[in-house]
Amino acid sequence: MSTYDLYTTPVAPGTWDVPATGAARFSWEYDDGRQRLLDLYQRGKDKQWDAAKRIDWDQPVDHANVQGTPDEYCPIYGSRQWEVLSQPERDELAHHLAAWLFSQFLHGEQGALTVAARIVESVPDMDSKFYAATQAMDEARHVELFSRFMRDKIEMYYPMNPDLARLLSDALSDSRWDMPYLGMQVLIEGLALAAFGVHRDTATNPLVKQILAYVMQDEARHVAFGRLALRDYYAGLTSAELADREEFVVEGCYLMRNRFRAHEVWERMGYDVDECLEFTEHSPIQQAFRTLLFSRIVPCVRDIGLWGEKVQRTFADLGVLDAAKTDLEALMHDDENVAERLEQEHAEDLAARKSEVDAAIASGAGA
Repeated sequence: MSTYDLYTTPVAPGTWDVPATGAARFSWEYDDGRQRLLDLYQRGKDKQWDAAKRIDWDQPVDHANVQGTPDEYCPIYGSRQWEVLSQPERDELAHHLAAWLFSQFLHGEQGALTVAARIVESVPDMDSKFYAATQAMDEARHVELFSRFMRDKIEMYYPMNPDLARLLSDALSDSRWDMPYLGMQVLIEGLALAAFGVHRDTATNPLVKQILAYVMQDEARHVAFGRLALRDYYAGLTSAELADREEFVVEGCYLMRNRFRAHEVWERMGYDVDECLEFTEHSPIQQAFRTLLFSRIVPCVRDIGLWGEKVQRTFADLGVLDAAKTDLEALMHDDENVAERLEQEHAEDLAARKSEVDAAIASGAGA
């Protein structure tokens, strides 16, 4: 069966072609590199892993509750629309929301793969080319991983969200080498990393927790890469050049906010879309979720030097300005630790199960 057969809304076969502009840049300096970036490159090499082997794909997933979370986490929980649904209808909604969420993760990772390849091509310095090459491998693994999860466990796809598509297109079609960095490494990856973290920490399904934790271990390095490269470059830009990039950040943040409103699900389910969007806009749980989504973007934008008045007003309007105080280094370190801890716990669980099986076999043999 083709993936196209599993989309909730028909998707035309073929490719989505984004015109590319800008130069492919070569450098003949092979020995001069920033040590922190070279260290990150080394970590990128050391931390490569195999999605087919590291993850236990035999773990089950329930379509009616993919992540294993309570009803309260549904975006429209408590609304009029929620109250009129029967339990089978709520189960169907949960399946669609999971399909929509993980579809966006999948499409976003393909975008990140394409952008990483573009960075290798267009960035002027060799140390950035080195690291971006390891990121391209990471992103290919993430596409493989989410694709398998969608195909084998969720069995339903949603098309790419138009807000995500627009930001990807804007980043890829800009001729300036730093714009794919800014669009992907800071905005799209930053938001995805935060979303992964929210769902990793709230999910109780072991497979979902594994997938998100291991992907986050990679993504934390990718965001660090964007910070290091752009902070150095933006320190030398003029006020006008910085203002232009701040405008891109402002527009991109509103697009990213809209990306997680699940408009496509409400429409596909035949609900009153405006009513659902209005409810989720003011829902305390969704407001908290939105604040967490920007916990990685706001401090990163500030750190790279795009902290003009318009950017700060935008973050205040989104209700996320206080996220500027977030300790990014601590978050990234925690992402590493969570992944390692989950891997250790899973290994111990497998060992315990093997021990139980061996004991049962030995007991049967002695009977």
